[in-house]
Amino acid sequence: DNLLRRAACEEAQAFGNQLIPSSMPLKKATVFLNPAACKGKARDLFEKNAAPILHLSGLDVTVVKTDYEGQAKKLLELMESTDLIIIAGGDGTVQEVITGLLRRADEAVFSKIPIGFIPLGKTCTLSHTLYPESTNKVQHIANATLAILKGETVPLDVLQIKGEKEQPVFAMTGLRWGSYRDAGVKVSKYWYLGPLKTKAAHFFSTFKEWPQKHQAALLYLGPTERPPEEPEEKPSRPPLYVRLYRRLRLYWSSPPKEIPQEVTPEDWEELKLSTIELSIATRNRQLDLTRTEDFMDICIEADTVSKGQFVNRGSQKMHDPHMCPEGSRCIQASRCILQLPEGTEGSFGIDNEEYEAMPVEVKLLPRKLRFFCDPRMREQMLQAAVQ
Repeated sequence: DNLLRRAACEEAQAFGNQLIPSSMPLKKATVFLNPAACKGKARDLFEKNAAPILHLSGLDVTVVKTDYEGQAKKLLELMESTDLIIIAGGDGTVQEVITGLLRRADEAVFSKIPIGFIPLGKTCTLSHTLYPESTNKVQHIANATLAILKGETVPLDVLQIKGEKEQPVFAMTGLRWGSYRDAGVKVSKYWYLGPLKTKAAHFFSTFKEWPQKHQAALLYLGPTERPPEEPEEKPSRPPLYVRLYRRLRLYWSSPPKEIPQEVTPEDWEELKLSTIELSIATRNRQLDLTRTEDFMDICIEADTVSKGQFVNRGSQKMHDPHMCPEGSRCIQASRCILQLPEGTEGSFGIDNEEYEAMPVEVKLLPRKLRFFCDPRMREQMLQAAVQ
């Protein structure tokens, strides 16, 4: 582990030793660290494996430690300008930071700031997309931190989830509602059963009522076409005489006749559903940089499941929560409204965080945020797209 840390620090020092012009300010990096992540080990993991790399790289680093749940959202609303945002924690920390960021009045400006993710939490779904798999935790954290310095980014989709009264919540992975999610939350209660705890949690949940059905109405719009990438560099401004000539020509030309534009009504599809579990997920896990349509995946699982299938499938869903089993109905949508019957109890899982179940509108914000990723992963994505 110490050899890995040393190699990473030497690589970071190469960035720190680069000369910059005296007129150019240092890049500011604001780190949001959740010390409670990974059962309280996150602070130690960050200070040992990531902090030395960031400080050697020549960045002006500010570390903001969160003391309680929801604090990152409030801190993001007060944050002044920064060149990089770095999230050090798990899925919950990512969700808090992006929710705080996108709730800002000036989110159009702040959403262009590139974001780095240092995976320190128990669940770090985004790290599967952004970094190569590694069994060594030190190497995984070091790779993620070095990826921030290398500067390669990929655009990721965001889901905006809005209840009737609440402020919107933003998610990078998706929303889950159903029996597998409810049973998965209780797995830790059966810790004393060791490797059988997952099966036990799903087995005991079948005693409540069977079959377990979640009923709702779903309205949705189909995929949207992806607009072409906007050029990052702005075209140079034409000379003054050209601008004056254009203005005069515009002023003297007769006003064009207005052509009334036909407003096409949105084509909502409606569906009544009865399911054991419903999930709405972004395509961030199967990132395709060249696809021509933007959509989220809605998976409606059949409610005719035997108890044995439920227990087995529940164990698989602990590893891949948004898997869509055979016999499920899969829908591609850019926007959807989930209407629940009155008196519906239970909870949603939004990026592995628990929220009260209520009627919601889920809207896809395609390629909304740019995250730093390992150059090797970006290369793999582009090669897969070519093949």
